[in-house]
Amino acid sequence: MARAKKTAAKKRVAKKVTSVATAAQVKAEKATIKAAASVKAVTAKVNDANKKLVAARKKATSAKTAAAKKAVVSARTAVAKQKETLATAKVAVKAAGVQTTSANVEAKVKAAEVASAEALKVFEAQQTAKAEADLKAAVATFEVKWTAARKKADAAKATAKAKKAAVKNNVAAKKAAAKLKALAKPAKKKVVAKKPTAKKPVAKKKPAAKKPVAKKKPVKKPAAKKK
Repeated sequence: MARAKKTAAKKRVAKKVTSVATAAQVKAEKATIKAAASVKAVTAKVNDANKKLVAARKKATSAKTAAAKKAVVSARTAVAKQKETLATAKVAVKAAGVQTTSANVEAKVKAAEVASAEALKVFEAQQTAKAEADLKAAVATFEVKWTAARKKADAAKATAKAKKAAVKNNVAAKKAAAKLKALAKPAKKKVVAKKPTAKKPVAKKKPAAKKPVAKKKPVKKPAAKKK
């Protein structure tokens, strides 16, 4: 495919070269036309001179006079002169051909330069478009990867948060279940504990002062009577 594209590009350049003529090509073409016309005209003169020479020779053969012989010499001189002119015209044709070749080469070089500049502009435009497309593709790829990574990270965060919430909810549920269980049990009568009455401090009685006990006098027993 790449080779086909290259050959197609070369063909397009060639078409541009042939369709657009430079000033040098125009000048060379005019010189070629002029030289060709000169050769044609001189060739016709050479042919006429040759015919005159043939006629002069015939006349000189039949007449054999000095004038006839002189006419033959003049005819020969005219033929030689026309042949020299024809040779010069042919040199001009050759020079015009060289000029045409040079002009064509120069035109091809200029056309190649123009085509190269145009191809460069096209290439730069293609590269710019390709760069924009590559950038969009890169951004899209990055966006896909970044979005996937972000979703994964967000999912991990959500999972962790859900786990924490589940643990918290389980704890709360257990507490609530315990409360409900406690409420379901019949309420026990509360025993009101009697507050201990504060005992009034009993005033200690002072010990009574001991009265001195009067010593009893010894009672004398009566002596038994003697019989």
